[in-house]
Amino acid sequence: MKLVAVLMLTALPLYCYAGIGCNLLDEVVNMTIDPDVNVTQYIDNLKEFLPGEETEKAFIFMKECFLHQSRETLENVQKLQQAIYSSFWCARY
Repeated sequence: MKLVAVLMLTALPLYCYAGIGCNLLDEVVNMTIDPDVNVTQYIDNLKEFLPGEETEKAFIFMKECFLHQSRETLENVQKLQQAIYSSFWCARY
């Protein structure tokens, strides 16, 4: 689970660099991390970006992984996210 989070968050600077809507990606990451957003709400909010059933299953699996983490772990993921956003590579965006 922690590997998934690290891989997802390390990809953020690349998305920002490519000019692919950092605000939208930020909202998706925040919804993924937020323990108050359940799986149904999460999928409903992302439905337009899910091209098929397999992708939807992957997003459900990822959200469930985050829901099974402690508050402390989720806070640490948010700190990592902010560190990435404050990094040299994302500072320009």
